[in-house]
Amino acid sequence: MPAVIAFVSQKGGTGKSTLARALAAVCAQAGLEVVLADLDPRQQTLVQWQKARTAQRVSPRLSVEAFDDAAEAVKRAEACDLLILDTPGGVNDDTLPVACAAHLIVQPTGPTLDDLYPTVLLFHELVDAGIPKSSLVAALCRVLNDEEEADARAYCKEAGYEVLAGSIPESLTYRVAHNRGRSLTETDEQA
Repeated sequence: MPAVIAFVSQKGGTGKSTLARALAAVCAQAGLEVVLADLDPRQQTLVQWQKARTAQRVSPRLSVEAFDDAAEAVKRAEACDLLILDTPGGVNDDTLPVACAAHLIVQPTGPTLDDLYPTVLLFHELVDAGIPKSSLVAALCRVLNDEEEADARAYCKEAGYEVLAGSIPESLTYRVAHNRGRSLTETDEQA
């Protein structure tokens, strides 16, 4: 059984796919067998990114597959070391089953109240549904400066939720890397 990490969010554009790609690339470079499960059949962000990655011959090669639900992905990925679930933006009927299938639920969020408030609401809903608080963590993305990061951390901490160390700055470099089939961890340029 692989370790399962799910990226979820109340909103689109918070950094779910960005972080999923980065985690997959780092873990694959470390020698782990990773499966990236794209659970958004409409948008298929990771599937499209994998096509660019293949066209650009970026290595290491990553296994990216589209799935209709988390249970199907977990069953398929039994032989891998790490299964990464990238969910569609917004909460739907599949959000709780995804959270139940995961060992860790990462919710990327921007540093503004427009992003932080729904982040905390979703965490509260998941805890109310029986997901252990210890399985939930926020990740700060699209941060502009240290003050903004500190304020966002304080907001999450006051609400009772952990935040991963560091943050992902807003960066054109990262967007270009994604367009070229790379993750934000696979660029030499400074953000």
